[in-house]
Amino acid sequence: MTQSIEPRPQTDLESGERISGMVPVAEDDASAPRLRTAPVGVLAHLRRNVTVTEAVVAIYFTLMLFAVAFGTGPGHDECVRTVLIDIALFTTAVVITRGGILRQGSFAQEMGSRLTVFLGVFLSYFQLRHILPAVSSRALDAQIYAFDLRVFGVEPSIAWDRFVNPTTVEWFAFFYFGYFFILSLHVLPMLFNAQSRFRLAHFALGMTLVYVTAHLVYMLVPGWGPYHHLASEFRHPLEGGLFWRLVRATVDGAGAQKDIFPSLHTAGPTYFAVFSYLHRRSHPWRYTWPFVAFAALQIIIATMFLRWHYVIDIIAGLTLAVTAALVSKKLVEWEDKRRADAGAPPSFSLLEWRPRD
Repeated sequence: MTQSIEPRPQTDLESGERISGMVPVAEDDASAPRLRTAPVGVLAHLRRNVTVTEAVVAIYFTLMLFAVAFGTGPGHDECVRTVLIDIALFTTAVVITRGGILRQGSFAQEMGSRLTVFLGVFLSYFQLRHILPAVSSRALDAQIYAFDLRVFGVEPSIAWDRFVNPTTVEWFAFFYFGYFFILSLHVLPMLFNAQSRFRLAHFALGMTLVYVTAHLVYMLVPGWGPYHHLASEFRHPLEGGLFWRLVRATVDGAGAQKDIFPSLHTAGPTYFAVFSYLHRRSHPWRYTWPFVAFAALQIIIATMFLRWHYVIDIIAGLTLAVTAALVSKKLVEWEDKRRADAGAPPSFSLLEWRPRD
């Protein structure tokens, strides 16, 4: 049998793009291995298909790993293993959804890429209960409180103590717990029934920037909040009905505890309000943005009235939300242009729930 080196360019089987390189081709032996394109093909697909949003999540997990690896608190080794598992699962999911294993634009690929980003960030929040203490055992409540008094001259949670009664507590607890409904009413339709590729990409990137930034900054500015640090200053106990009990159960059971700066209960709803306003010419945002803005305002007040956050936490949350909404819009415009110029597919496609004709 003879064998020659034939200048045969490899071809990406999915996109038809040529991949540089020459491979040995057996002339006579039909059983000889053919083109070994799989590893090169996956890398080519990843370079072509990975989105800015997925890159942001990858950076997030990398920074979290460094923070935990150099942490000084308890539970260090367990948290390192947890983040390494997160990275392995996220990387595997990205390879499957963006590496050409699933057909680009198919239902499975699109649904998988959406869930990869959302679940990666969402589920990591519940790990912060252990990760934040592992990174550092300190709390900066005293410094935050002193800053508020020096700059603003007042701490709302203390100033509003005289208005605390079961009725006011239940009112604000209703909106504070309503944060989870607002989150669901925005995320789930975008995940499963987005009507615009651009709005989906803008929403996904903006939300990702809000939540990963908040999670990382928690590690830099840990604190318990006024309810803990200023407990001796309050004269009226927080007592309410159903929604106050739900709030307490949720915070006690699933909260990260030292997650005060920035306030995600401020940043999340504010981002939804700003996003809705930016897209107010489209359905359903033209109808929903005033209601989302009102609910966001009530939630922001609730975070201080219910003694979870300081003033500077709120300002940081507002700044984060507005910045993420505006920056993500520009980044998505840039990414769409870059992909179009490169002949790459859009970062997201709309889901096809009905069989194609």
